[in-house]
Amino acid sequence: MFLNEAGSLEENGWDDPGKDKLWRYNQHYLDDLNADNPDGRSGWHQILVASWIIANPPGTGTGWEPYPTSLRLVNWIKWVLSGNEPGQDMLASLAVQTRWLTKRLEWHLLGNHLLANAKALVFAGLFFDGAEARQWLQTGVGILEREIPEQILSDGAHFELSPMYHALILEDFLDLTNVSRAFQAGTEPLFAAISERIPPMIEWLQAMSHPDGRISFFNDAAFGIAPENQNLIDYAQRLGFFTPTRTGSNWLQDSGYFRFENQRAVVIADFARVGPDYLPGHAHADTLSFEASLFGHRVLVNSGTSLYGTGPERLRQRGTDAHNTVTVAGTNSSEVWGGFRVARRARVFDVSCDWNGEAQTACASHDGYTRLPDRPVHRRSITLSGECLEIFDSVTPTEHESVARFHLHPDVAIEQTSASSGIIRLPADQTLTWDAGDNEPCVTSTTWHPEFGKIIKNRCLVIPLRDNRSILKIRWD
Repeated sequence: MFLNEAGSLEENGWDDPGKDKLWRYNQHYLDDLNADNPDGRSGWHQILVASWIIANPPGTGTGWEPYPTSLRLVNWIKWVLSGNEPGQDMLASLAVQTRWLTKRLEWHLLGNHLLANAKALVFAGLFFDGAEARQWLQTGVGILEREIPEQILSDGAHFELSPMYHALILEDFLDLTNVSRAFQAGTEPLFAAISERIPPMIEWLQAMSHPDGRISFFNDAAFGIAPENQNLIDYAQRLGFFTPTRTGSNWLQDSGYFRFENQRAVVIADFARVGPDYLPGHAHADTLSFEASLFGHRVLVNSGTSLYGTGPERLRQRGTDAHNTVTVAGTNSSEVWGGFRVARRARVFDVSCDWNGEAQTACASHDGYTRLPDRPVHRRSITLSGECLEIFDSVTPTEHESVARFHLHPDVAIEQTSASSGIIRLPADQTLTWDAGDNEPCVTSTTWHPEFGKIIKNRCLVIPLRDNRSILKIRWD
């Protein structure tokens, strides 16, 4: 089972074209070699590795693409370092795969792919002896020395601005720290630099997570891909790192996110750029969106990510309508296209915040719709107080139809009790009230995608802007 889709070697083999490429990628990672509770599976793992070697001759098929090769190399080496006995074919294949990878580093993709390549070279360079292994290590270290200052922002965020990929990179850095200590690598300056970044990366991850301890859904993000937050924190603590606990409110200025928090609510708001200008592949058209938990429960959620590829559903999930923000003239705030492309993209400006006693307010505008004839600008303010969450939107100037959407978690029930107001019921029976002022909202059906391959029905509160403005107030006792 990968990505909530069943399959088997007996039926599908190692490279079934009937399966999506991401499913086949996961098949070729061989993650089970380092899964939890591996006791009793060592013999089966040896058989699995031998099967892979026989069925995947060098350079053939999906499994030899650089990214799955990188992840598999690390998994195999971890498995051996954990005390399992490698066959001679396995060691020879590891060397061949590393040689193959060195000629196919993903400089054309950069980002998390290139970091995965570098991590694999470091692991192989430390694991093997000899001049060739030292060259692998040197190449991997060189990539990391170049990319870490570029990819890890000053507030700890990974620059692709996906909480899911951020967690994966954090795991990579913890693994690199671990393996370098095990081999006493002689690359202390690099690994000192990695160590310096781990605590702020943990802090950013916690800031971008809900009270349930799991990530928020901005850009490509879903559960079940990266390790859970607590697992990463436990790993860091075993390595001796100080792991800061994220509490309270914060403006993550370099990455562009706000976190508001009080006794009843947590709000995480995206006032960020789309991502690196040269690498927007995991970006969504979600500018000025936000998520909110109330009384410890997720209430307002972006729609998540259930698939990659290039089809219409992938495009819809990346689109503005799938997020808690405003759509103008039925267009996306940034022009997402293909599976991993963005053309003209929204730029955030005029950002401000006010921490006024009990009330916390953040405001910003973006220019993503200025490509339309009258060059409209969307401006949003989000205010959290002790009893209320208020979201005010304006789009000016424009005669285009503009709509604000607020997607609710599937476990949350919403009712419209008047023309412009209603109630929200939380799983633990707390009741909230909502009011859209003098606008004319409606409640529609949509879907939420917390994991790859998963579709869950949920509800969405839709508020058309009236006189270019809308307001939503959610109150609690």
